[in-house]
Amino acid sequence: MENGHDAVRQLRYLPALGSAHGVEVLDFAALRRMDTRRLRVLPQRPDFHVLALIASGTGDHEADFRGYRLAEGGVVWIRPGMVHRWSDVDSCDGPLILFRPGFLAGFTAAQATAPACWQLAEQRLPLALFAAEHLRREHEASARDPRLGSPALLSHLLAALLLRTLPDALPAGDRSADVFRAYRAAVEEHFTEWHHVADYAGALGYDVRTLTRATRAGAGTGAKTFLDQRVLLEAKRLLAHTGLPVTGCARRLGFRDAGNFSTFFRRQTGTPPAAWRAAYGTADASRA
Repeated sequence: MENGHDAVRQLRYLPALGSAHGVEVLDFAALRRMDTRRLRVLPQRPDFHVLALIASGTGDHEADFRGYRLAEGGVVWIRPGMVHRWSDVDSCDGPLILFRPGFLAGFTAAQATAPACWQLAEQRLPLALFAAEHLRREHEASARDPRLGSPALLSHLLAALLLRTLPDALPAGDRSADVFRAYRAAVEEHFTEWHHVADYAGALGYDVRTLTRATRAGAGTGAKTFLDQRVLLEAKRLLAHTGLPVTGCARRLGFRDAGNFSTFFRRQTGTPPAAWRAAYGTADASRA
C-alpha cells in the first residue's frame, strides 16, 4: 500500500456449530486461541455486534480513529460497520458476546450512538458479569441440546445484559428523550440522503427548534452538529478503508459533487479529503 497501512478486513458473521440463533458467547482467551496469526491487531470491519466486558487485565483498543485504554470494568461495543482493532488484549479476560444485527433490532438501533468504549461503576461490574454468565450458560445448553434452544430467551438475556451495561440510558417516557430517539434513528437511516435538519423535522412532525432542544439534551450538541458528525464519520470510514475516489465518496454520501463534499470535509476537519486519506487510509489512496 502506498500509505504503508494494511487493508481493512471485512468480517462476516459465521455462527459456530450449535450457535444458529444469531448470538454466541466467547471470551478473550478463546479469541487468542483462535487467532494464532494475531489478525486481531489489524483493522477489521464486522457486519455483526461485538460486546466485550473486561473482567480483569489491561489492554488497548481502537475504534473509528480513536484509541481506548482498557482496564477492569471496561465495556467495548463494536457495532456493524465500525472499523476497529484489538491493538493489545494479551492480558485481558472477560466475555465476548457476538450477535447479528437483527437479533435485537429495535433495541440496538435505538442505541446506535452509544460510545465504543466506556467504564462501568465498580458495583455494576459483578452484575454485568453475572448477566453475561447467564447468557453463556443458556447459549451452551442450547448448543448441546437444540431442544433447549430458545431465541426468545437468549434475546431477553442479551437485552438484560445491555441494559445492565449501557451508560446513562435515556429515560423512557420523557418527551425530549423520545424526540431525540426518533431523530437519532432517522439520522441513522437517512444521513446519506438528507443533510438538513428541516428534512428530519418534516418527516418526524416536529419543528427544527424542537429537534435541536431534544438533541442538545440527549447528546450535548445541536441537531445540525449531530447530523454533520454522523456524515463525517462515514466519510472518514470511506476515505480510510475503501478505495473509492473522492467523487465516489461524495456520491455515496449524497453530495451533489466532489467540490461540495470537499468543502464540507475541510470545514469539519480542517483537512482536505485526499490529505486525510493519505494520513489515515488503510486502502489504496491512489485514486483520491
